[in-house]
Amino acid sequence: MRLLVVEDDRRLCDVLRRGLSEQGHVVDVAFDGEEGERCASGDIYDAVVLDVNLPRRDGLSVVRSMRSQRLATPVLILTSRDTVEDIIEGLDAGADDYLRKPFVFGELDARLRTIVRRKSTPPAHSALNVADVVFDLASRRAHRGGRELELTARETAFLEYFMRNAGVLVTRPMMEDALFERESEATSNVVDVYVSRLRSKVTVGSEAQLLHTIRGAGYRFGDR
Repeated sequence: MRLLVVEDDRRLCDVLRRGLSEQGHVVDVAFDGEEGERCASGDIYDAVVLDVNLPRRDGLSVVRSMRSQRLATPVLILTSRDTVEDIIEGLDAGADDYLRKPFVFGELDARLRTIVRRKSTPPAHSALNVADVVFDLASRRAHRGGRELELTARETAFLEYFMRNAGVLVTRPMMEDALFERESEATSNVVDVYVSRLRSKVTVGSEAQLLHTIRGAGYRFGDR
């Protein structure tokens, strides 16, 4: 893979470049947010490894700008910021995964391969339909009836996962494995936050509830 590493700690950046190169990747580096955004805008990379605390422009602004330009390059945030709120903010900005420092190279490489594979897998169908919710896989927009659901990138990923598993009991560990690719004490809390937010957006007013909590077990999406 061709990777872009955006990290202002030059010593760590050198370690990342050497370590990823040893894994067989071609690695370019940038030392601040503006340079990183400029490099990423060329859309020539398979994935971007991005720090949050960067000079000139922070990493979250960089990934938001990439997504506003409709650049689909997978982004893995690599940072020491590790609260539930930090993780949610990074994912909402448009990142595909979030890895905390210090890290193990094997895990970093595995996550990069996972997010690249996930992005490159073509959809089997053009749209998903559950009850009166339609999710367009090409535009990644969802509607319920005539109402468009205003979802963040991560909420969209949750909705797609639920719709692909409609009618099936989905547990928190299943969602953690499918949507986060990590084991973390905070992950279950993050899952709960996103499920709550998604539920409030999918069902408004008198609309029938579609995202059901199965007490002590998990969740099920559908009209039954």
